[in-house]
Amino acid sequence: MAALVAGDLVGLAGWRGSATAEAAEVLNTAAETAITSIDPVVKPSQYLRIRSTNVWSTEEWPEDGSKYQWLDTEKMDMYIPADRNEEWVWLRSGRVPTTFFDDKARKYVQEQGRQPHPETLRAPKGEFYGQPGGTLATDMSSFPRDPYRLLNHIYIRTLGAGQSVDGEALVFIADLLRTGLVPADLRAALYKAAAMIPGVTIMEGQANLDGRTGVAIGRTEGTLMRQEIIIDPKTGQLIGERQVLTQDYGVMPAGTPISWTAVETSVSDIAP
Repeated sequence: MAALVAGDLVGLAGWRGSATAEAAEVLNTAAETAITSIDPVVKPSQYLRIRSTNVWSTEEWPEDGSKYQWLDTEKMDMYIPADRNEEWVWLRSGRVPTTFFDDKARKYVQEQGRQPHPETLRAPKGEFYGQPGGTLATDMSSFPRDPYRLLNHIYIRTLGAGQSVDGEALVFIADLLRTGLVPADLRAALYKAAAMIPGVTIMEGQANLDGRTGVAIGRTEGTLMRQEIIIDPKTGQLIGERQVLTQDYGVMPAGTPISWTAVETSVSDIAP
C-alpha cells in the first residue's frame, strides 16, 4: 500500500494483473469509439439534461421481528445550466415500490399505504439540500487522462474504502460514469483504466438495462455482489451501472440486480 502515497506515477495499476483479454478488448474498443464522439454542446442559456431511472433495494425490520425486502424505483430529471454556478433544477419522482419477491413484502407495503413524494429542487451550483452536488459537482478537469495515472489516482482517492482496492476502484468508475457528465476524453480514459483492474471480466454479452442493450463488464466482490458497467460498444456510451447478487440474499435470488442506474443525456433550451 505504501506505493500509493507516492503520487500518480507509481501505485497498484499494471503490476498485479488486469481485466480478462475479452473484457479489455471491449473496454479499449469502447474507449477508442468514445474519444471520437462529440459531447453535447450546451450553449449559454441552455441546459444539460440528465434523465435517469434508478432502482434500489429496501429492507425493513418492524418491531415484531419480521424482515421485508423489495426494490424501489425512482425517475430523476436533472437540468444543469451552461454556467454551473447558476441554478440547477432536479425533478425527483420519489421512490415507488416496484419489485417484490414474496407476497409477505407486497402485503406489508400495501398495508403501510406508502406513496411517493415527488420533489422539484432548485439550487445554485447544484447544492441541493444545502450540500455540494456530490459526484455531480466533481471537478473532472483534475483527473489524469492517461489511463495508468488515472487508475492510480482512483486507487489513492478510494484508499481504505470498500472491501478491496480493486472493487472500490470499479465502483468509483461506475459512480462517476453514471453522472452523465463525464466528457469523452475522460470517459475513454476511465474505460481503459477499468481494463487494467484485476478481476474485471465480461458478465453478459447482451445485457438489457431499462430497455437498452449493451455489454456488461464487471467484477465480483466477495461472495455476495458484483459491480457491473453496461456499455454500448458501438458508440462508447455508458448505458448504466448495476450491482447484482451472486448468491441468494433473503428472499432475493442470485442474479437479481438490487441496485442500478440507467442514464441518458441531451441538451434542453428550457428547465422546468
